[in-house]
Amino acid sequence: MREHQFSVAIAEQWGEGIVSYPAGADIDLEVRLESVHEGILVSGTADAEYTGVCGRCLTDISEPVEVEFQELFAYPGQEETDFEVQDDHVDLETLVREAAVLALPFQPVCQPDCPGLDPNTGERRTDDTRAEEDAPIDPRWSALRQIADQGSAADGRDPENTEES
Repeated sequence: MREHQFSVAIAEQWGEGIVSYPAGADIDLEVRLESVHEGILVSGTADAEYTGVCGRCLTDISEPVEVEFQELFAYPGQEETDFEVQDDHVDLETLVREAAVLALPFQPVCQPDCPGLDPNTGERRTDDTRAEEDAPIDPRWSALRQIADQGSAADGRDPENTEES
């Protein structure tokens, strides 16, 4: 069994969504290689940082990711597998790339409760602006709203203020 720790800069961008690992980004690898009867068992972890934009408010984000991987690299001519030992070497790029890209979030957000963008202005919402918005009234209920407004006007009360003094 052999254990290795090293860092590799990726040559091209990994991932195609709104977040990805940019070209030139460093990936820190901890790899354990074990000789087994069928080939070489490779297991380890990869630490990297993805960059992109929030899926709700489009601000720039950058988050660390740690992925685990394990794969059997079979000796040539043994079994039909996706990964083979080639000239007493194993090529980890495809294995690490697949694990890292699959670990990218499908809908990344800058914070779990990100309010997103205002549909009218296109500006980023804050917690203050979200509280000020009134929910749109369903047009099917507008006749009832008019009746409620008439009853409140007759009583001399504000229809929005239902508290008794």
